[in-house]
Amino acid sequence: MSFLIPCPHCGERPQPEFAYGGNIGDDPPGTMLDPLSEDLYFNDNVAGEQFERWFHRFGCERWLVLRRDTRTNEIAESWDRVTAP
Repeated sequence: MSFLIPCPHCGERPQPEFAYGGNIGDDPPGTMLDPLSEDLYFNDNVAGEQFERWFHRFGCERWLVLRRDTRTNEIAESWDRVTAP
């Protein structure tokens, strides 16, 4: 199912423009795991709200963080990976 992702640099864009980079959970603060790591392929796939990394591959080519509900694909907020809290 496709949905719109609010890119902080490009505005709302369709999800296929982005590459999923995995959940943010137990990572040490300020780190980003290799997108081809086990974290990407073997995550818990929890239903509900979670923080995720996305790469805008057909746009600004920057990483961003989304707070997204996986049941509805509703995005509560998004921000640039560089300015993420």
